[in-house]
Amino acid sequence: MSMYSENKKRGRPRKNLPESAAPQPATVKRGRGRPRKSAIAEKAENISKLTYESVNVWDSTLPKDEIMSFSEGYKAFLDKAKTEREFIKESIKVAEENGFKNLDALGETKLNPGDKVYRVVKSKLMLLSVIGKKPVREGTRIVGAHVDCPRIDIKQNPLYESTEMVFLKTHYYGGIKKYQWVAIPLALHGVIVKADGSVVEVNIGEDENDPVFTITDLLPHLAKDQYEKKLNEAFQGEHMNALIGSQPLGNKEEKDRFKKNILALLNRKYGIVEEDLISSELELVPAFKARDVGIDRSMVGAYGQDDRVCAYPALMSVMKITNPEYTTICYLTDKEEIGSVGNTGAESRALENYIADLCAFTTDGQYNDRLMRAALDNSKMLSADVNAAYDPNYEGTHDKLNAGYLGKGVAILKFSGSRGKSGASDAHAEYLGEIRKLFNENNIPWHITELGAVDKGGGGTIAMMIANLGVDVIDVGVPVLSMHSPFEIASKADIYSVYKGYCVFLNS
Repeated sequence: MSMYSENKKRGRPRKNLPESAAPQPATVKRGRGRPRKSAIAEKAENISKLTYESVNVWDSTLPKDEIMSFSEGYKAFLDKAKTEREFIKESIKVAEENGFKNLDALGETKLNPGDKVYRVVKSKLMLLSVIGKKPVREGTRIVGAHVDCPRIDIKQNPLYESTEMVFLKTHYYGGIKKYQWVAIPLALHGVIVKADGSVVEVNIGEDENDPVFTITDLLPHLAKDQYEKKLNEAFQGEHMNALIGSQPLGNKEEKDRFKKNILALLNRKYGIVEEDLISSELELVPAFKARDVGIDRSMVGAYGQDDRVCAYPALMSVMKITNPEYTTICYLTDKEEIGSVGNTGAESRALENYIADLCAFTTDGQYNDRLMRAALDNSKMLSADVNAAYDPNYEGTHDKLNAGYLGKGVAILKFSGSRGKSGASDAHAEYLGEIRKLFNENNIPWHITELGAVDKGGGGTIAMMIANLGVDVIDVGVPVLSMHSPFEIASKADIYSVYKGYCVFLNS
């Protein structure tokens, strides 16, 4: 029987309706012959609007050709900027090509809306701005990232000879898994300050004709004792010494003739003596270049993507700003991987001093400290830092509902810290709502994230240092796989999404 034949009204049987006259369950034609959705379909659609679900960027409206093109520039930049000094050096070139001028070379010049300026601190920290229409005291729009990365530093008295081989003593920098840094090709980057004060730049291992260096490891056949140790005990930091030579100089009777051969080569190339190494900053970094990952070339694999995968989009976004309402600031810091300490880290007064100068050089009246304090209180910032992407090879490390995922676009992190949010910067709900609204209105793909499952660990960013100044801050960056390893993975779609998100924010 059909659903209509037994319809009853006041207990009386109802005549069967012709099939053509019966109301259809899905749609009926109404006005100009257009079908109208059934009540059930409309209800289902309305319910779907109540739920939250992130989207994959590759399915979004962001142009795929622009995603791929932006990543080519990013990879090229990474290959030239493997240390914090090199990143700042390359950033200066980009800034000056785009009309930015060194603020400290201008003197006390009046700054006007649209002016582009930058400042560099100790060759490791940089701030760039486009002056806005509104007074600086009414606030700024800041995108802040760090440009230092985990690595292997060379000790101050590093050179020694053992069993007719020459090594450099090292001290790892930042949080690394030490076993990932052995038995891979390493390049030597940095500076040496000679006795006369002159500075020598060092870069060995990047050119295909250069030699490379390495930290040796045991063969499996002799690693029985190593296998029985805990992972964090099997590789001792004090034993991670880099092999740099094995050829002698002079006659067999001469002491340390293998070490002296290395010193002779360094003296010939750089004009240095062993004591000059004491006043050096030399870093061992992976010698390989940034590469496309995947048959579809959808990802970038490279060293140093934490946090240059956010720092590069931050730099490029401020290059696109021309006449903003609020003064924009791109803040590139150092030392984040060891606590943002020192006069080039986010704990320094660099940002405060810079905003104070912007206030002084843009105000028509007499400058006072209250202008800078008001500017900080009224400022808003995106802490441009990465988040750990969910890796299905390692179940249990994340809460899947709140994890970062490759391809889902901008990763918004309300709070950082570890376990009970210890050491966290926890953004206010109002500010998170403001950023969410901004991205939604501008079609920026985003998803909400957390740094791992509760009690699994955690970490921090520069956000809490800036929040301490009164600035509204939230972490907004790129999800990364294999973070802190020599070869980190990021989605090209996420990199471009973050760039577009930073542009929208700086123009807000």
